[in-house]
Amino acid sequence: MARSIDIDRQHLTDVLRQATAHPGAAFIEIYQNCNVFNDDAFIALTGKETKGLNQIRLEHGKPVVFGPSGERCVFVEFDGSLRTGDTAEVPTELVYVHDAHREEPSAAFALAHLSTGPTQPTAIGVFRDVARPVYGELMDRQIEMATQKLGQGDLAKLLHSGDTWEVK
Repeated sequence: MARSIDIDRQHLTDVLRQATAHPGAAFIEIYQNCNVFNDDAFIALTGKETKGLNQIRLEHGKPVVFGPSGERCVFVEFDGSLRTGDTAEVPTELVYVHDAHREEPSAAFALAHLSTGPTQPTAIGVFRDVARPVYGELMDRQIEMATQKLGQGDLAKLLHSGDTWEVK
């Protein structure tokens, strides 16, 4: 699960490469400007003066800080929720360190919902990258186990055996 911005070519390319390397399905939300119906909807994230203040770039294993000089951060509230605040006012141990490989999805969900609109600081990057079995791999494993247990079948014989099949 990831998010990027269409006009940030380097970031979008990095996110797409990571998605391609991930086995199985990958979901990427791409913020894209529409100059006809919703022009400048993401200007807070793309404007020269505002993007440094509003892009929260996620990097696995690193504290989540943002702003031109890292003056803002994402921190863990005492109830376990994630909030944004001034880095100077937040104890270092409460600054959230991003773990994209965390099995439990609540942190990725909280990061994805930090902002409630396109004019607020918004997390971009890979939120979650968890290795799970892929359908094709599971199916191959199931067929291999059945073959070992039951032996190799004759599909042609089964298909030409009549209108009724007996599955054992």
